[in-house]
Amino acid sequence: MGIVNGFVVRSGNLRRRLTFQTRQTTQDTLGQQSTTWVDAFTVWGEIDALTGRELIAAQAVQSSVTHTITVRYRSELQVPKVVAAMRIVYGSRIFDIHAAMNEDERNRVVSILAEEGLSDG
Repeated sequence: MGIVNGFVVRSGNLRRRLTFQTRQTTQDTLGQQSTTWVDAFTVWGEIDALTGRELIAAQAVQSSVTHTITVRYRSELQVPKVVAAMRIVYGSRIFDIHAAMNEDERNRVVSILAEEGLSDG
């Protein structure tokens, strides 16, 4: 149990299985570099939608939704620059991480600001 934005987070609220992935650059047999995503760890968490928007890019309508994702503290989520290079996968959904905040600096709960819809991480 932890407190996020003044609310108690009970383990029953963390019911989504979220996979954090890191970007890995590899070379194929011809020496060409390619980027792939590799699973780093999987945790239970909660996803809450905050805002949505629609925009036109390259003659196509695109939409994105900003979310707060809440997970229990893990040492891998300690360095903001490292976390910002990750993405979260939930089923077929992909979330780009923008920021991770260790609530109250008590190493209990991490709130992650993420966006879904504009890219694949």
